[in-house]
Amino acid sequence: MLKIKFANEKPKEADSRGHSLLPDYTVYELTLVQKTLAIAVGGLLLFGVGYLFYHHWILSLLLMPGGLYAPRMLRSYLLKRRRSLLNLQFKQTLFSLSSSLSAGRSVENAFREAVQDLRMLDPEGGGDMISELNIICTRMEYGQPVEEALRDFSERAGMEDIERFADVFTVCKRTGGDLVEVVRRTSTIIGEKLDIQQDIAVSISQKKLEAKALLISPLIMVIFMSLTAGDYMEPMYTGAGIAISTLALVALFLCYLWTTKIMDIPL
Repeated sequence: MLKIKFANEKPKEADSRGHSLLPDYTVYELTLVQKTLAIAVGGLLLFGVGYLFYHHWILSLLLMPGGLYAPRMLRSYLLKRRRSLLNLQFKQTLFSLSSSLSAGRSVENAFREAVQDLRMLDPEGGGDMISELNIICTRMEYGQPVEEALRDFSERAGMEDIERFADVFTVCKRTGGDLVEVVRRTSTIIGEKLDIQQDIAVSISQKKLEAKALLISPLIMVIFMSLTAGDYMEPMYTGAGIAISTLALVALFLCYLWTTKIMDIPL
């Protein structure tokens, strides 16, 4: 059962070390199975690449410890995917809140209606935004102001758009501003920004695919040459050929780091 911290309660949702049990969207913790599989797959891939370049199992084994870096790559990928989905679901939530408030519903009912709207898009209800809306609704039932619940969510999300919406919502709620108009305009502005970000992400994903294809092409070429012209490739597995293969591997790894750095554009 999910435990929630309220303003007038002791931090019952914290563990013995004082850490919150509510999700933190700035970090991603892998399970033991995920870590083990990532290390195993990474180590086997590096062993295969090493054997492809050296045709020597001892030299190939020397590359396997690099598989320890695989969990970090998997964690980064899963974190980015989770935050991207949360960002998209937040955009859908804004449009739902704007429609509900424009229809004359109260703020509390607008958040409850947003849960139902998101469930139509995600019937299984496994999205992070649905969970957060349920937490906000539960906190409202216990008498906590909705702006405090939003503030806590924005702090755990660590996203600029969510933080801005929480700030605008809090100021408008406390000063008695036109909440319907403010939410409508804010949702429109943030929605347009998210649309632009998604367009940029689609363009970047195409370039990322091209970069991966360019990185894999040398490996495919070596496999092809090894299978069709084994005698021609034999000098690469002895003497100076090992040094040349090592330099080629280092150059390929540096190209990977370079392309990853270029394509890592924060949105």
